Amino acid sequence: MTSMLLIVYTDKMKEMSMLSLLCSCFYSQPHPNSLYQYGDLQVKGLNKRASGQSFEVILKDPGQSGDKAQPQPLRISPRKEVSLEELHKRLEAAEERRKSQEALVLKQLAEKREHVQEVLHKLHKENNNFSKKTEEKLIQKMEVNKENREAHLSALKQRLREKASLPIPSSLMSFHLSKVQLHFYTVTHPKQTK
Repeated sequence: MTSMLLIVYTDKMKEMSMLSLLCSCFYSQPHPNSLYQYGDLQVKGLNKRASGQSFEVILKDPGQSGDKAQPQPLRISPRKEVSLEELHKRLEAAEERRKSQEALVLKQLAEKREHVQEVLHKLHKENNNFSKKTEEKLIQKMEVNKENREAHLSALKQRLREKASLPIPSSLMSFHLSKVQLHFYTVTHPKQTK
């Protein structure tokens, strides 16, 4: 009952606000004791305030309205008697629904598990590929370093052979021999005092 009154009241307020807007356009000062009637709603205009116009809205009691129609109570349909066989059918249908729901949930879980396994397999495969490629690059780099080292050592050996095959000048040879002799003499003879 109160919800119906609330609906009627909001509808009347919507109508009244439009009417008050029109009235305020034509008459800037409302009559102090003017009373407007809209069905079961009375609107009384009050003195204008600084913030705008003010109204007093009076709702009529539903018993006072000219309408004597009483709201009809809701009719409750009588319950139909349910047989034991029908109850069993309903229980079986509910059980089937529950089983189908469980099957659906299990299927979704299996799909998720399969997806996770696929992702893990793919990740493992990519890691193995990366490891293999990295190992191949490292081996290749080590081979290149080994070849470079061998080439450098062979170049050094070649230079040493070339230097060893060059004839030693006689002046350098005589200086070298005198130094060897001097060294030999000092080793073989102890120091002599003069």
